[in-house]
Amino acid sequence: MNRPDPNSADQSANKDDDAVWLDLVARLEATRSTPDEQGPDNGEAEPTTDPGQARGGSTRSFRDFDPLGLSPSSAVPPEVPAAGEGQGRALGPRDFEVDDDDGTFIPEEPPSLAGTEPLTMLAWVGAVGGPVALLFTAMFWRSAPLAAVLGIVAAFVVSVVFLIMRLPQEKNEDDDGARI
Repeated sequence: MNRPDPNSADQSANKDDDAVWLDLVARLEATRSTPDEQGPDNGEAEPTTDPGQARGGSTRSFRDFDPLGLSPSSAVPPEVPAAGEGQGRALGPRDFEVDDDDGTFIPEEPPSLAGTEPLTMLAWVGAVGGPVALLFTAMFWRSAPLAAVLGIVAAFVVSVVFLIMRLPQEKNEDDDGARI
């Protein structure tokens, strides 16, 4: 590591670091609360049943948390916590509660496979079943004729080509692919 020599002629870097450090310590000591401000038992929190109050904050919404001030409503100054509520510390994301939406998500029923076009279903069977058939042939039917192996490979290739040709040719500009 490169550490400055304490006996070197250039002591300005060390003095600047010391000044910054002393400033940081002074600011931290100024924000540190005394035991009288923290209440009984030297800062130990009293048990509460409300989770928002147990963390030392109020029951604010998570939408109110904007540490960078990017939201349009951040022009309004945040409400100041009541005395003893914030305990002399900055507000963080755990001081806010998450808004629960109106309910749980229930996905729509997938379409039935009985209504699928028979040729498309046969192509999927060939695309998935071809490699599985080759694997079983290699494991259990070692003396399979070359025509059987080539037939399985041909069925796989034709099935994959058919499925690729069925893909849409143009992208729908209005659809971003997300569905709820």
